[in-house]
Amino acid sequence: MSNETIQCRRCGDDAPRLTKPPFRSELGGRIEAEICADCWKDWLQHQTLLINHYGLDPREPKSREFLYEQIEQVLLQGGDGKGIDTSKKGEIEW
Repeated sequence: MSNETIQCRRCGDDAPRLTKPPFRSELGGRIEAEICADCWKDWLQHQTLLINHYGLDPREPKSREFLYEQIEQVLLQGGDGKGIDTSKKGEIEW
């Protein structure tokens, strides 16, 4: 393992690391330290699906809180994100 790679918590591979934390927070530091660039890219696609599906506005605190919870469950804890209720497409009221 070199400085450019990490043992990714999500996929288990020795893979390219992120070049910088995705957020200026403890969560961003954890993601940079534990998640490879490929898994982060996969997460961004999943996050886009969540935003579109639920009609989230990432500028709103409740939407960000939901997305951060999903990062914890899906990305950092290895969940599959299948507990998401897809029957309420675009109907969530915050």
